Amino acid sequence: MRASPIKTCCALALAAALAHLSACTWVKPTISAQNVRVAYDGNVSGCRPAGDISVSVADKIAFYHRPDLKVRDELETLARNQAAEIPADTIKAASEPRDGAQNFSAYVCGGVRVHQRDAERRAPAPKSDGDVQTFPVKDH
Repeated sequence: MRASPIKTCCALALAAALAHLSACTWVKPTISAQNVRVAYDGNVSGCRPAGDISVSVADKIAFYHRPDLKVRDELETLARNQAAEIPADTIKAASEPRDGAQNFSAYVCGGVRVHQRDAERRAPAPKSDGDVQTFPVKDH
């Protein structure tokens, strides 16, 4: 028995759509996340804890399971984006991915503190307007 042209066309369209979805990356790193490193070896000695991060992405669409490597990559990118907002400069996986979700621990290992000190050094000098002086406020 031969498949109808309509069924064949629908099957080809579905296959093309699934192939396109497997190549999609929906999570993009922020500019500040590019400075967050991932401690793949788990070595965070000399770092101080900055917080915990929980992230999740879609691991399947309808009946299609997305590739494991793509899901892991997006989870890591989301964690780096969130770590940059804490601010932290290092993340370490606290669990394995499960059903599109994963936990990370965030750390400050030096980079964030260096940036803060550099900003303090570049702070403008106090301004004087007659009898009133203004001073820049320090970020804590």
